[in-house]
Amino acid sequence: MKRILLPAGGAILATGLLAAGLASTAQADDTVSADVLAAQDKAADVLSFWTASNNQAMSKAVAFNPDALEVSKISSGGGYTSDTKPGSTAPIGEEKKVAAKVQNVNLPKTIGKVFFEGRDGKLYWCSGTSIQSQYRNLVATAAHCVYDIGGNDEVVSRWVFVPGYYQKKAPFGVYVGKQAFTHYDFDIYEDFDRDYAFVTVYDGIGGVLNAHDKVTYNEYKAAAAKGEATDIKKTEVSEDEYKKHLNTPDAVYYDVELGEGSKVVGPDNAGAVVDKVEVTEAAYNDAKKLGTGRGQGFVFGDPIVENVDEATWKSYSGPGTKSAKADQYGNYTITHFYTQKWYVPGTATKYYRYDYYVVSHKVKSVGRLGDIVGGQGFAWNQPAGKAIRAFGYPYGPHLDGNKPFTGVTPKWCYGPTAKKALLIPSKKVEEQLSMKCTVTAGFDGGPWLYKYSNAKRLGYVNGVTSLIADVDGNKRYDTITSAYFDGETNVVYQAAAKAWSGKLIP
Repeated sequence: MKRILLPAGGAILATGLLAAGLASTAQADDTVSADVLAAQDKAADVLSFWTASNNQAMSKAVAFNPDALEVSKISSGGGYTSDTKPGSTAPIGEEKKVAAKVQNVNLPKTIGKVFFEGRDGKLYWCSGTSIQSQYRNLVATAAHCVYDIGGNDEVVSRWVFVPGYYQKKAPFGVYVGKQAFTHYDFDIYEDFDRDYAFVTVYDGIGGVLNAHDKVTYNEYKAAAAKGEATDIKKTEVSEDEYKKHLNTPDAVYYDVELGEGSKVVGPDNAGAVVDKVEVTEAAYNDAKKLGTGRGQGFVFGDPIVENVDEATWKSYSGPGTKSAKADQYGNYTITHFYTQKWYVPGTATKYYRYDYYVVSHKVKSVGRLGDIVGGQGFAWNQPAGKAIRAFGYPYGPHLDGNKPFTGVTPKWCYGPTAKKALLIPSKKVEEQLSMKCTVTAGFDGGPWLYKYSNAKRLGYVNGVTSLIADVDGNKRYDTITSAYFDGETNVVYQAAAKAWSGKLIP
């Protein structure tokens, strides 16, 4: 990925990339690096990856937790030196004031999970927040949740932000990352004193991301033949229901699992019941040539195409035929072939009904991120020692293996930042803020909010969680850190805050 440098003032020159809404190369002072995450012609593929197959990809993602981000040897040094005057940018989207008890914290609507695919091919998540910008399209998070920290000078893949994410649900939509802005020193040198990033996102996509419309067997076949996404659900039924439909056109919806003592017999045996047995495609085609039996020759119905996830597809070793690769929705398929058999039921025989579905993405544009959830303000060159409220989704274990967090709901910490800068030799950190907080991996990238209003649920982003440390050596993480937001941070932020992104769906 070619690095794009912007001038310190954040101005963007118009080039041929302007149609795609991407910032362009300009004479730079080595402060701002901007990299494309997903151009518009690729963004739809990113969305489909995370929303196909009932959001299985999001369920499989784990808290980003490389060893280098958790440290045990730290010390403190001198104070902080402001490079410019303190400043701030006001938040947007004030919420209605509500009565709140002391420490009964109203969680900000702006926070959510950042999902991405690492350069190792694995799926991860961090935390992040919507932040105020000109086009209301900006997310603040840690740079290590956007940029590969393996020394490859590249951004991660398939980056999306899901505010309010909860158990496969995206209540405010899914926002595909378009362009990432960070400090040149992190992009090039992995300097964790600059571990922050601001990401522009396309308008959110909402609606039913995997609508299952129940259809007839023939409609299911027609949809599968056209390459549309389909699904089958299996429900246990009574023997009476199974027999009621056995010699009707509805037989294709039913199946049996033979119990103990069941006996396979010929078609003319008294009490024989017809069922299907799965065979290879070749055996199925041979059976079609054998003349007329009960039903459709000696085959049992038409082949059934089953949608499966990648893990099931890879592990399947049955007689069915596997698809060569995933379809446009990220689904894999296995085609099953059946011939007829006759049997006398034994005990504990089970009967099933199959329901057939066509899967569709009934989605729509839900609008700009800041219009939907609001956006936190931004503050820089603020004095250390002030109270901060930090938010994020912790999940990983402590050093002793204890795992107190589920990662399902956001957690918070509150307290003053240390007045002395944090020194972490293993990460070449010479000046980071720190505060006491017992969270674990997954909290990374979450906002540190200065002057947080519990009534308005808004404040000023004055840091993002960078590293997680065990200061007292008891194998429990007790401290989180953030890059100090100074005037150069503001230069990066201002460049990102002026970048346009646009829509994926008109």
